Amino acid sequence: MHIGDRTIDLSRPVVMAIVNVTPDSFWEGSRRGSDSGRIAEAVDRAVSEGAAILDVGGYSSRPGAADVPPQQEFERLARAMDIIRENHPQAVVSLDTFRARVAARIMERYGPCIVNDISAGELDPEMVPAAANLGVPYIAMHMRGNPQNMQDRTGYRDIVTEVTQYLSEKAEVLHSAGIGEIVLDPGFGFAKTARENHTLLHGLDRITAIGYPVLSGISRKAMIYKPLGTSPAEALAGTIALDWELLRKGAAILRVHDVKEAVETVKLFNYYIESSKFGNGKND
Repeated sequence: MHIGDRTIDLSRPVVMAIVNVTPDSFWEGSRRGSDSGRIAEAVDRAVSEGAAILDVGGYSSRPGAADVPPQQEFERLARAMDIIRENHPQAVVSLDTFRARVAARIMERYGPCIVNDISAGELDPEMVPAAANLGVPYIAMHMRGNPQNMQDRTGYRDIVTEVTQYLSEKAEVLHSAGIGEIVLDPGFGFAKTARENHTLLHGLDRITAIGYPVLSGISRKAMIYKPLGTSPAEALAGTIALDWELLRKGAAILRVHDVKEAVETVKLFNYYIESSKFGNGKND
């Protein structure tokens, strides 16, 4: 991926760090709100622990989250971008927004960023042409409805086939619109039950087979803590376990709250894959 004068090599998996500038994200431990000190601390830690991308969000997309006015979302993102550009000017940033004008205003002020659109252009018809005009990578995610009603829109005949078909067709639309670098996201946790999320994970290799890099974000989500009968705060071990399966199925980007653990998971996965080349394993 090319973001201005910066490049990210996706031939091996990379980690995207979640930087929430919101007061109401689903996991309390990820909420930074308007506290500049907490934002700076989260960014510093993510960079030091090896995040390749900082995913900055000013609009909580948890199920049932309240709508956020565009100006407020912009101000939240700008607060984080001020800190990132001052302390880590070379950091690659993705903007977790579905609003074209918000993305454009941020990039006018701070330079090129990846667009990470949970609606794949469905919630703002100007987003796809804007991303094409900006010439930046675009992440298109599968979701039904919006964060306010998406969990009323679960239920699939064949979730793997339906999501694969949607993303395949969406990639063609994006390519035709002039977007040069596309990443696909199956949208774990968006308009899907816990069981549907696991079925989708089981078939993720069909989505990676479309031919575009795939981003997957399951960090501390209900698909982990509900089957375990726990909570987001207790879902780190489950996240690591399922992140390994995401990598095994071909995910190129892991979107996570816990960067250190995800970076170590990727490193160990790469070592595991490479070790198959050495036969009896005596070449350490």
